[in-house]
Amino acid sequence: MAKKTPRTPYVRLTRPHVRDAGELRPASWDEALDRAAEGFRRNVEAHGPDAFGMFSCARATNEMNYVAQKFTRVVIGTNNVDSCNRTCHAPSVAGLAAAFGSGGGTSSYQEIEDTDLIVLWGSSAREAHPIFFQHVLKAIRRGTRVFAVDPRRTSTARWADRWLGLNVGTDIPLANAIAREIIHAGLHNTTFIERGTSGFAEFAASVEPWTPAAAERETGVPAAAIRELAHAYARAERAQLCWTLGITEHHNATDNVRALINLALLTGHVGRYGSGLNPLRGQNNVQGGGDMGAIPDRLAGFQDILDPAVRARFARAWGREIQPRHGLNLTDMLAAMGAGTMTTAYIIGENPTQSEADAEHTVKRLGLLDHLVVQDIFLTKTARMADVVLPAGAAWCESDGTMTNSERRVQRVRKALDPPGEARDDIEIMCALARRLGHDWHYERAEDIWDEVRSLSPIHAGMTYARLEERQGIQWPCYSEDRLEPSFLHSRLWETDPEVRGRPAPFAVLRHSPPVDRLDQEFPLRLTTGRRLDSYNTGVQSGGFASPLRRGENVELSPEDAERLGVVPGEQVRISSRRGTVTAPAFVDPALRPGLVFMTMHFPDEVDTNSLTIEATDPIAGTAEYKATAVRVEKVLGPAGGH
Repeated sequence: MAKKTPRTPYVRLTRPHVRDAGELRPASWDEALDRAAEGFRRNVEAHGPDAFGMFSCARATNEMNYVAQKFTRVVIGTNNVDSCNRTCHAPSVAGLAAAFGSGGGTSSYQEIEDTDLIVLWGSSAREAHPIFFQHVLKAIRRGTRVFAVDPRRTSTARWADRWLGLNVGTDIPLANAIAREIIHAGLHNTTFIERGTSGFAEFAASVEPWTPAAAERETGVPAAAIRELAHAYARAERAQLCWTLGITEHHNATDNVRALINLALLTGHVGRYGSGLNPLRGQNNVQGGGDMGAIPDRLAGFQDILDPAVRARFARAWGREIQPRHGLNLTDMLAAMGAGTMTTAYIIGENPTQSEADAEHTVKRLGLLDHLVVQDIFLTKTARMADVVLPAGAAWCESDGTMTNSERRVQRVRKALDPPGEARDDIEIMCALARRLGHDWHYERAEDIWDEVRSLSPIHAGMTYARLEERQGIQWPCYSEDRLEPSFLHSRLWETDPEVRGRPAPFAVLRHSPPVDRLDQEFPLRLTTGRRLDSYNTGVQSGGFASPLRRGENVELSPEDAERLGVVPGEQVRISSRRGTVTAPAFVDPALRPGLVFMTMHFPDEVDTNSLTIEATDPIAGTAEYKATAVRVEKVLGPAGGH
C-alpha cells in the first residue's frame, strides 16, 4: 500500500491574532477585539446590517448559540445567522416543521429499544452515530426487525434483516412505491388518516404510477424487497423510521424528508409511544443550535420570526425591534459574499472552507469579504483567511451550560478545565465585542443565560438547571417546572376532539427529481460522501492523529470497477468531477455496487473531497447535494498528484 505522509496535527490557539501586511501576527486581546468590533461597525455603517453574517457553532453550548443569535439580531440588527445545521439537517427541520409545526425528532432513544421495527434510511448509524446504534443493538437483541435502505451495504446494513440497496437519489420513487403497496394491500391506517391528516386522496393518486416493478427499474431495489418492507412497516404495532445525511444532502432533500413523513402518516406510526420519525444529528448540538434561534427564520424555542407577537416578546426582553423577515441562511450568505452584498462575517467554530460543497468556490467568496473574524480553538483553513482570529475556550471540558441531543434531550455540561493560555470563553468574547459596539452586556453565569432562554421559549420554560441536574436531562417540550410531557411528540393527532387535535398533518405530493450532476461518458461514476467511524467532519479535531482503523483518506471502489480500471488496493488514483480533481489511494470495498464510489471529507488538507462536490442546493433548506457527484476515476501513471 502507498505510504502516506503523516498529517501535522492542528495546534490549539492560545493567543489572539490580527492580520498586518497580509500576514497573521499575535496580538493583545484589546487590539484584537478593537479591530474586530471596528470592522463590524465600519461595514454596517457603510452597507447596512444585512452586510453582516454570523456562522454559529453546532458543537458549542445552547447558551453560546443563544448569545450568538442575540448578538446578530440585537448588536448588529440582522437575521443573517446560521450554523452547520444547513450542511446536514436543515431539510429535516423544514420537512418536520411543514408537517407537524416543529422541527425535532418525534421519539426518545428508549422507544428505539422498545419498538418492533426500525427502518434506517440513508443512515450508516454504526459509523456515523455509534452511541445511538447501541440502542439499535439493544432492540435487535430483544427481537426488533431492522431494515437498512442505503446505496452501500454499510456495516450498519450488515446488522439488518434486510438491506435495500437503492440507486443514489431515488429515495422518493422508493418511498412512493412503498406507500402505493401499503394502500393497495389495504394496510393504511384509515382511522389515523381521517383523524390526523389531510390531502390523502391527492397523495394516493400521486403514488399510483409507482408500482413495485416501476420502482425497481428506477431504484434498483427488487420489487419483492419493496413489498416486504411495505408490509413489515405497515403491519408493525410500533415502528421507528430514522434517517441521516443520505436523505438530507440532496438538491431535493426536504422532499425526501416529506416522503418518509408520508409513510408514517399513512400507517399511523407517529404520535404514539414506540412509533416515530427521527433525524439522527451528527454533531453534539446541531439540534440545540437551531432550538436556540441560531437559524435565520426562527427565534429561540423554534418560534416563527414572522409572528408579530413572538417578535414583540423578544423585543421587550432585548430592548430592540427584530427585523420582520427571514435572514440569509449559510448558503445564501456565501452567495451574498460572492455578489458583494455581504462584506463582513463572524464565524464561530465552523470551517466552511473545507466543509462546504464546491470548496474552492467557498474559499473565493470568503476571500472577497472586507472583514472576516474567526473564533475557534484551532487555526483552521478558514481561520487562516481571517482578519482577526479570536482563541476560544470552547472545548468540551472548558464550557458550562447545556446541549440538546437528537432525541430533544437538554443535558447539562460542566466546565472541568480552564482554557489554555489566553483563550477565553465564547460568551465572554461576544459580550466584550457587544460592549465595544454600544451594548452593556454582562453575563456572570451560564445559568443566567439559560434563565433568559426559559423566559422567552415556552418549550424550555420548565427546565431549570436544578431539574436538569436531578433528572440527568429533560426532553423538550417542558412547559412547566412541576410536570413533564410525554417522551414522544404529536399525540394530539390521535385525539377525537378536533379542537384538541388542531391542524392536521398534511400529506405531500412529491415527484422524482434525479441528481443534478448527471452521469455521462466523461463522468460515468457516482460519488457519494459520508463519514467513517474513526474520524470527525473536516478532521480538525481528529484528522491529525494516528488511527489503528484507517490512515488518511482513500477512495472506495467496487471490485468490478477496480478490475475494469486495473486498479489494485493502495494504488493512487485520480478522481475528477466537473469542478475539480484530487488524488487518493484506492480501497476495494465489496459493500459498493458497480458504478458507485465513496469518499469522506475527514482529511481535506490531504484530499479535498469537497472540491469535487456540486453546489446544487435544496431550494427550501439550502443544503447542498453532497451525496450525488458525477466523477471519473483514473489510474495515476506517475507519483501521486501527477502524470
